[in-house]
Amino acid sequence: MTKVEIINKIGENIALPKKDIEKVVDYLVKVIQDALKEGQKVSITGLGSFSVKERKGRIARNPKTGEKVEVAPKKVAKFKVGKELNEILQGKTPT
Repeated sequence: MTKVEIINKIGENIALPKKDIEKVVDYLVKVIQDALKEGQKVSITGLGSFSVKERKGRIARNPKTGEKVEVAPKKVAKFKVGKELNEILQGKTPT
């Protein structure tokens, strides 16, 4: 599902102009991005939680040449599915 499809789906159930819904969705994404950038954890009940994990630098190998390549340390976004969403995905009734 794309952002446009999400906006259209919300528009089917909420009597707001799509431009306003788009602003809310954009702002939600920005708030989550800013929080993660600051190293904060973002938890959304019923969905899951986003966090930032730091990966250490390492030595990797180029698969074509076999040459060793240094991979710099970096931060990656991590998502953990919440209990309620996991139950829905497993076909169970959320508790």
